[in-house]
Amino acid sequence: MQLRDFLPKIVNGDILGTLQKLDAIESNLEKKEEEVQQLRMDCEHFKARLETAQADCMREKKEKLDLRQQLNEAKQQLLQQAEYCTEMGAAVCTLLWGVSSNEEAVKTILGGSKAGKFFTITAQTMESFVKSLSEDMKQQDLDSDENQFVLALAGIVTNVAALACGREFLVSSSQELLDTMMHLLGDMKPGLCNKFKVLMLMSLYNVSINLKGLKYISESPGFIPLLWWLLNDPDTEVCLHALRLLQSVILEPEVLARTAPEMRDTLPFQRILALSKSRNADLQALAKELLEDLKIFEYEA
Repeated sequence: MQLRDFLPKIVNGDILGTLQKLDAIESNLEKKEEEVQQLRMDCEHFKARLETAQADCMREKKEKLDLRQQLNEAKQQLLQQAEYCTEMGAAVCTLLWGVSSNEEAVKTILGGSKAGKFFTITAQTMESFVKSLSEDMKQQDLDSDENQFVLALAGIVTNVAALACGREFLVSSSQELLDTMMHLLGDMKPGLCNKFKVLMLMSLYNVSINLKGLKYISESPGFIPLLWWLLNDPDTEVCLHALRLLQSVILEPEVLARTAPEMRDTLPFQRILALSKSRNADLQALAKELLEDLKIFEYEA
């Protein structure tokens, strides 16, 4: 009878507690399911974004590869065009070098509308060539198209300057070219590009035959130190033509009067004396002549 009275109370209490716990667990489970569902949705969202990003990345990689290929093709085309232009320039200017030995041909060239532009481009090409020379270069490839190109250009200038009308044109309309040649002669290392140096020195000497040309050259900043620099070149032809240019200055009284103070203080007399004993007959003879001319400075051997 006691069990019958108390058992329902005990069982009901346990059941109620259990039911409450079960409700709480079910509630938590529902929340967890909702969280899991949200995480799945977030995962799907991020997965979609990842796939989109991967597709964009692949597309960009392909675009970059295509652009790189186009760039390489463009570089190759530019290289081929540069080589072609150099070959063409070397061929045409070599032909023009030969033609420029004819006085009438030079007059025709100078009478054209492109003469000034040609000598401007000549100065730019010479400067670009010298800048391209390697710092550790021991000798120049004389057979290269680049070398033949600038040699031909320098040869054309030399032939043009050999004529009175050419000298006048260069002094009046192509001073930039004269400045460039003097600058490059000072920039190039001794013993390098000797033929190119000789042609530029020959051009400057030819221009110096014109009094206005000699004045312009001799008044150029650093001209006298440039001559001393060139006189120490190991190549005899370079020294020979540097002496010829120096002689032009000494033999013109008006120019000598202006340059005499600087020359008297810095003249490398011992070097000229050494050149007067050179095994090269032309260099020896010119150096001896110059020593006679230099007696105006009261130097003694």
